Amino acid sequence: MLDSLHRADGRICSGEALSSREGVSRAQVWKHIETLRGRGYQIDAAPGEGYRLTGVPDRLYPEEIERGLETRWLGREIHYFEEIDSTNRVALELARDGHPQGTVVIAEGQTAGRGRLGRSFFSPSGLNLYTSIVLRPDLTLERAPTWILATAVAVADSIARFVDADDAVEIKWPNDVLLGGLKTSGILMELGAEATRVAHLVLGIGVNLNVDREDFPDEFRSLATRLASHAGHPIDRAAFTRDLYASLERTLDACVTGSFERIRERFEARFRMRGREIRVIDGTDTGSRVPGANAPGGELHGTALGIDADGALRVGRSDGTEVRVIAGDVTLAKAGERQRDREGA
Repeated sequence: MLDSLHRADGRICSGEALSSREGVSRAQVWKHIETLRGRGYQIDAAPGEGYRLTGVPDRLYPEEIERGLETRWLGREIHYFEEIDSTNRVALELARDGHPQGTVVIAEGQTAGRGRLGRSFFSPSGLNLYTSIVLRPDLTLERAPTWILATAVAVADSIARFVDADDAVEIKWPNDVLLGGLKTSGILMELGAEATRVAHLVLGIGVNLNVDREDFPDEFRSLATRLASHAGHPIDRAAFTRDLYASLERTLDACVTGSFERIRERFEARFRMRGREIRVIDGTDTGSRVPGANAPGGELHGTALGIDADGALRVGRSDGTEVRVIAGDVTLAKAGERQRDREGA
C-alpha cells in the first residue's frame, strides 16, 4: 500500500486501483490508510477520487530505508525498534542465532547505548542514527581491527557528502569521525570467534544528525557536533542511512577482495593526527597494556606517525623508538605532557 502511494509521486491513487493492486477490499484499503496515518504518514483523501501521500514522517521505518536502497546484501533484513537498550546487543543475539550477513538493527533511540572502553553513547530518540550490522567475514582475529577503520572511512565519506565539506571531515583513530574537529560519529565493534578466526562480527554505528547541541550532556557539549549544524538544514535521516549502508557495503567489499590495503590510503587521507603529539591510554576493553607506556595507568605519550597495514597506530617516542598500538584511547596531548615524557615522568 505504502509503495503504491510512493510510486504515485504525489498524485491521487484511486481506492479501486489500490484495492486491485493489493488484492484487498476497499474497506481494507481504508484500514491500511488509517494505520499509515497512525504511523505519521500524511495522506489526503479526496471523496470519490482516492488517496494522495503528502508527507512522510521523520522515522527510520524499514519501508523508508528499503525504498531506494542501493545495496546487494547490506540492509536486506532490517529489525526496527522505536526504543531499545542497545542495537549492538540485539545484533549480537541475531548473529548468534544465525541471521545472515548484512542483517541490520536500527532504533529511533537507545536507553543504554554502548561505546568503546565501557562508555555510554548518548542516544536521544528520533534525531540521529543508531544502527548495528551483522557481518560474517572470512577473517582472522588479528585482522579484525582493520574493519573498524574501514567502517570509519565509509561513515566519513557519507558525512562528507551530506555536509558538502570534505575537508572538514576527519577520522580519529580508531573509531571516531570528526566534523570541524568535533565528534559526530562513534563506532563499536564486537565479535564472536572460533579458534583464531572471526565467527561473526557486529559493527555498531552512531551518527549525530539533528540533535541540538544544547541537549548534549555537559561533559560532551564542547566535544561533539551534529551534521545539521554544518549542512545548514535538518538531515533526512532515512536518506543518510541508505547512503551509509551503500558506502559501507562498497568499502567492506573492498576489504574482502584486497584486505585493508585497498582502502588504507583513503583512511590516511582523513587521518589528520600525523605529526601531532598525542596521548594513548590503555585499551581496557581488551585487557591489554599499551606497549611502551611510560606512566602509571598505561599511558603513552608520543607523536602520531601513521597507520600500519594491520590497522595498528604507529607512535614515535622522544627517544627515537617507535611503538605500535593495537587498542587504546587517543587524545591530543595537553600542554606540558610532551615535556614530562622527555623528562621520563
